[in-house]
Amino acid sequence: MTVQSFMTTYPETQAELEQFEAEFADQLQLSTEAQDLLFREARTANTFTDEPVSEEQMRAIYELVKWAPTSMNNQPLRIVLVRSDEARARLVDLMAEGNKPKTQAAPLVAILAADNEFHEELPRVFPHFPAAKDMFGGNEAMRLRTAELNATLQIAYFILGVRAAGLAAGPMTGFDADAVTREFFPDGEHRALAVVNIGKPGPDAWFPRSPRLDFDEVVTTV
Repeated sequence: MTVQSFMTTYPETQAELEQFEAEFADQLQLSTEAQDLLFREARTANTFTDEPVSEEQMRAIYELVKWAPTSMNNQPLRIVLVRSDEARARLVDLMAEGNKPKTQAAPLVAILAADNEFHEELPRVFPHFPAAKDMFGGNEAMRLRTAELNATLQIAYFILGVRAAGLAAGPMTGFDADAVTREFFPDGEHRALAVVNIGKPGPDAWFPRSPRLDFDEVVTTV
């Protein structure tokens, strides 16, 4: 089998899916079911059932994704789980119009932010480089850039962790980031980066699958 252009979308028939899976079966260690759960069948959910998302589920997700790699093991991601009606109302008011209904209805919403003072933890999480804390402490531009980059990387892992728990994630950046930061992180040391709706997908949860670029459009070898 050669890789054809249909790979830019999810295989449309069972035969195409089986052909796709056979092409890479010997190259990937994850089971086909796990690949589908995390990637091929996973979608951004726009509606949810009213089934609650428990604290135990969220702890399990975090205990999985915390092991994912970052630069110098810095861990700037901070997560606020919005459970109260009062906090939900405050957040919904700051979302883009198209994101308000689904943020209001989702069983659980997480606000994901970067901690710009992440370097304070480096002596504990990166002890073999004692100068790391002062290096970032003395260079604000580098610290802020590193915080945002690595928190964003952790957000991607977080989305995969939600999927690994059998839940759907609805990540969004359509909100007033400055206002959300002021409202939920008033210490001035954080920056809100994303809001993620979490739960079991409801009716008509998915938009049509959008195309993906082919390998040869993305990858070059030098």
